[in-house]
Amino acid sequence: MIGLAGIVLAPLLPGAVQMLKARLQGRRGASALQPYRALRRLWGKSTVDPEGTGAVYRTAPALVAACLALALAIVPLTAHSGWSPLGRDALVLMGLLALARFAAAAAAWDTNNGFALMGAARELMLAVFGEALLVLALLLAALPAHSTDLAAMTAAAAGAGPWSEPAHWCGALAFALVILVETGRQPVDNPDTHLELTMIHEGPLLEYAGRDLAYLQWAAAARHWVVLVLGAELFLPHWGGFGASLALLAGGVAALCAALALVETAQAKMRILRVPALLAVGGAAALAGVVSWIAGT
Repeated sequence: MIGLAGIVLAPLLPGAVQMLKARLQGRRGASALQPYRALRRLWGKSTVDPEGTGAVYRTAPALVAACLALALAIVPLTAHSGWSPLGRDALVLMGLLALARFAAAAAAWDTNNGFALMGAARELMLAVFGEALLVLALLLAALPAHSTDLAAMTAAAAGAGPWSEPAHWCGALAFALVILVETGRQPVDNPDTHLELTMIHEGPLLEYAGRDLAYLQWAAAARHWVVLVLGAELFLPHWGGFGASLALLAGGVAALCAALALVETAQAKMRILRVPALLAVGGAAALAGVVSWIAGT
């Protein structure tokens, strides 16, 4: 049931960010349900097989979508979430996200499209820094729980206790940058652009159409769900039983969507060569949090 909720509701998150951003910029904008309309339209169109592509290109969209569907099943909605057949291990979740990214990049190489290759190369470059930052952020969340089980990490982050720890604040800062990288939002990337020389996450999608593109766009929305739910569970306030935790989770995810819209309104896209420096700041903060935790214990 938890994975099904993510499958159904994931497209609502990028739609809500786009709607809030339009409001902040004084525009009416599209409804938060627009991603659902786009997915329905794409699902009814035929796919495209560029000349020279092989099995990698054809299987990548389904593989990416499958990885994100499994990731949704791993991420618990609260610390009281029930048993999952895939477990709740954070390292397994990271592996699924990395596999999905690799499949999309491999498909871009299979098309031999220059702009798709450029976008894939940029995304893999950012992944080197982003995945290392994700490891450090999850490490800071795992230290109080003494486990990499996401449900245990969520339970350890509940209440007011973690907010007195400098390591928690350092982890929150690092994970905030992870959210920007994983969702492809400004200042790391601009989700609204389709300019070949500036796009990153949109680059590997250039050759796809129809249901294949629907799979990839849904997977991008599912990444929003995974990182925003994790951010709310591990680094935002929550307490109480299942009902109270679920209500606070919904409020936390809504707050993070509003924060993304605010950042995109106030901050222009950075030059790509400056993004690693920004992520290095997050890495330094996360390492400082680890040192603080070791010194405190």
